[in-house]
Amino acid sequence: MTSMDGVPDPTAGAGSPPATAPATHLDGGLVRRWIAELAQRLRAAEARLTELDAAIGDADHGTNMTRGARAAMAALAEHDEDTAAARLVAAVGHSLSRSVGGASGPLYGTWFNALGRSLPPELPATAMELATALGAALDAVQQLGAAELGDKTMVDALAPAARQAREVAGSGADLAGMLRIAAGAAEDGAVATIPLRARRGRASYLGARSEGHQDPGATSAAIVLDALRDAADA
Repeated sequence: MTSMDGVPDPTAGAGSPPATAPATHLDGGLVRRWIAELAQRLRAAEARLTELDAAIGDADHGTNMTRGARAAMAALAEHDEDTAAARLVAAVGHSLSRSVGGASGPLYGTWFNALGRSLPPELPATAMELATALGAALDAVQQLGAAELGDKTMVDALAPAARQAREVAGSGADLAGMLRIAAGAAEDGAVATIPLRARRGRASYLGARSEGHQDPGATSAAIVLDALRDAADA
């Protein structure tokens, strides 16, 4: 297992059993672990995301995302421990819409809101139900931002993740296994934005100068999904 920046994880394969079994369903507890893990990941990646955004954007993606993660944690703290996953995910979406600046707030708010609306309203979600919800969340983001695969946006991470999730869940994979494949596809998609010329967002105004830089939105999207993968494996 490698980290988001490609550095091998020295603890991977160390032979120690996990503290708990991997998650089999997306429930409220997993959502809370996901957002807590995401907040830590975004704090650690803030400088990197800002660096990426400085090259082709406004140099504020890192700070915007960490601010949003703090707001999401506060939003979850307002809900009872037995609140269903769908409601918690939607609460995260609402908090991101209000707290994250630039285009990222509406886009991530839309993604989390659509994900929450597409999950079972009261019951934990199975792997297939989560895969279906990931597809619906992708559709909502694309409708809002009009971005397609290859436009050098967060869609370049979200689209392959949703596609792989659907395929793997359809083949009978469990939730944790599905998320490992989906998160890997998202990371690969983010790296694949490096040679692309941006066709959407502020970076599109740079033309050829946007080539050679990894897209910050795709990078943060990969972090979002890898945080969920890690929370499910915990």
